[in-house]
Amino acid sequence: MATTLTLKSIPDEVYTRLKASAQLHRRSLNSEAIVCLEAVLLPIRISVDERLARVRALRGVLPSDQFNAQDIESLKQEGRP
Repeated sequence: MATTLTLKSIPDEVYTRLKASAQLHRRSLNSEAIVCLEAVLLPIRISVDERLARVRALRGVLPSDQFNAQDIESLKQEGRP
């Protein structure tokens, strides 16, 4: 059975961001709040195999000649003192 929850003293910035997110996703404020709570409190756990499969699939669509370890390290160090 669903439970009703009333939230009080929501900071203006949180309310504004929630409202904007709800509009973006074409949901009510209530539905958006539930989605946000579920995302934080009920994270989807994926297996190591599934995570590796996703990484391999992503690697398959990225051009391999554009990224190498030295370039990545240089970009990480860029702008650091």
